[in-house]
Amino acid sequence: MTRQTENDTPPKGSTTQWQSWQRVARRIRVPLGFITAAVFLFEVARRPPHLAAIASSLALVLPGLALRAAASGTVKKNRELTVTGPYAFTRNPLYLGSTLIAAGFAVALLSWLVALLLALGFVLIYVPVIASEEQFLRSTFPQFDAYCRAVPRLIPRLTAARSQPGNAVAGVSQHGTHAPLTGFSLALYLKHREYNAALGAVLLYLSLLFLRPVLEFLLHLSR
Repeated sequence: MTRQTENDTPPKGSTTQWQSWQRVARRIRVPLGFITAAVFLFEVARRPPHLAAIASSLALVLPGLALRAAASGTVKKNRELTVTGPYAFTRNPLYLGSTLIAAGFAVALLSWLVALLLALGFVLIYVPVIASEEQFLRSTFPQFDAYCRAVPRLIPRLTAARSQPGNAVAGVSQHGTHAPLTGFSLALYLKHREYNAALGAVLLYLSLLFLRPVLEFLLHLSR
């Protein structure tokens, strides 16, 4: 659990439905990710590569990968309320990084279908998942509300939230005591297997460049 939010309390009459959908969203987000990837590859196979669009997409994908890497090398899941590194700018740097990467590949493919699927996936899946994770953080870390007041949910601050004694921005452990401020840790990055995001991006770029030509070559050989 690595994200945080201010007030996601739905109307009283819809509380049960909202909580039920949060559980469903957590279960289906991985399968839906595979479905989206399949649609992406289908679109790649039927469209010629656009080199200018692919090059332009790097302006979104590379910062997204860097942000996810920095967050994964900083967060200590379930042990501390992480407020350093990218978490001093946004409460959800992993989701923000993923959003940038997804937007980048939508640009690279020039596909409104993929862009629509990604947008719907974020609204229907990740918004309730973020809310669910924030419920956990709020119930686990006493200073989470103070952290929420200092750091926005997704769109980052222009400057890092300053650490001050007595509030969450200084770093708070699960027991409410101040945790030491730490920087990027390669060990955490490897533990969280964040390198898989970079490998996935490389494979998607290879598919953008070579999948259609390879399929056309194989089709030509079969004639």
